[in-house]
Amino acid sequence: MKYIKIIGIDLGATNVRGAVVNDHTISEIISRRINTKGTEEQVLEDVYFIIDKLIGKDIKAIGIGVPSVVDIELGIVYDVVHIPSWKEVHLKQILENKYQVPVLVNNDANCFALGEYYFGKGKGGKNMVGLTIGTGLGAGIIINNQLYAGPNCGAGEFGCVDYMDNNYEFYCSGSFFNNVYGLNGEDVFRDAQKGDQQALKLYAEMGTHLGNAIKLVMYTYDPALIILGGSVQLAYNFFEKTMWERIRTLVYPKSVERLRIERSALENSGILGAAGLYFDSL
Repeated sequence: MKYIKIIGIDLGATNVRGAVVNDHTISEIISRRINTKGTEEQVLEDVYFIIDKLIGKDIKAIGIGVPSVVDIELGIVYDVVHIPSWKEVHLKQILENKYQVPVLVNNDANCFALGEYYFGKGKGGKNMVGLTIGTGLGAGIIINNQLYAGPNCGAGEFGCVDYMDNNYEFYCSGSFFNNVYGLNGEDVFRDAQKGDQQALKLYAEMGTHLGNAIKLVMYTYDPALIILGGSVQLAYNFFEKTMWERIRTLVYPKSVERLRIERSALENSGILGAAGLYFDSL
């Protein structure tokens, strides 16, 4: 990876952010607010703005993570979250034609996992899962030192699996408080920080559901390491106890003993992971 410069782009729900990643370092990040209600071309102009600021003759490739399903081989993104005009965008082809460098496109949760694997707490780990817990529940899977996204970029969609009367995402994300109790998650977090018993009880309940989701991850992929990212992991101390109580009901106690759960410490895992798409392709 040394001396190779990759542009990493993180396309989010409201902003597009990018930087040049070089030998485990990251340049100054450039950010631009997205015109989410704009046309396909108008949103592309926001992406171009970032890349134009970063591109140079020494750039080896461009990696971009998007909140959507992706045809990884062709680099086509479908139904991008919060950007209605991006129903089917041939992003790889568009960017390669414009910038004349290889372009790799993938789901943002997969980029989170790659960011942790190459630059964060997943370094040196052979098999790991990165769980992003924010308004939703996403995951990226590393198997034998390689990202596994599945033929339809659908691997790791644990949040969509049926659970109770809905699905895991309904109960295991920051939306849990509103979905079940009609409460604002940020308010619950502030109350929990103040020691409010009702708020702490709600986090304990969410931790139970999250523990069940992690059991699902263990039964399906049996990773050695799970890294938690997203806004909800900031409240880890409030749900850690009940989460582990559920994990310890796994029928394979030795697997639980060996399991390591870490909290992400990367500030820019999306950008780093987008750049990591190039390294993963080698």
